[in-house]
Amino acid sequence: MTDPKILKKIFLLKTIAVIGFSPKVNRPSNFVSSYMEEKGYRIFPVNPGYETIDGRRCYKSLIHINQKIDIVNIFRKAEHVLPIVQDAIKIEAKAIWMQDEIVNKNAEAIAKENLLIVVNNDCIMRQHLSLKN
Repeated sequence: MTDPKILKKIFLLKTIAVIGFSPKVNRPSNFVSSYMEEKGYRIFPVNPGYETIDGRRCYKSLIHINQKIDIVNIFRKAEHVLPIVQDAIKIEAKAIWMQDEIVNKNAEAIAKENLLIVVNNDCIMRQHLSLKN
């Protein structure tokens, strides 16, 4: 269970880069992002295989986004997380969120050493819903 104080701090942030954003509406990266967008968050899809998804510009990587990113929401396997965290540090993101079943302790330690807030193995939408109840 993620600490509610950490969650509240994260949910004050407003821009989210979604790593592994899928064009398939039934995929968690898509419907979770749509939910967060409905709640007022600005979503930046990151998937190098697409130029646009659902009418949104899609970025090849975090470093290609020319806007300030607060939260990096990761929908990739754990073995792909470390380079994403390294890019998140470069762009001065504030939080790393690894979705359900994604845990990379090495990447988490590096993120925390660089003062990023880290959540792993949890769903941002489920936690957002839980705080609203």
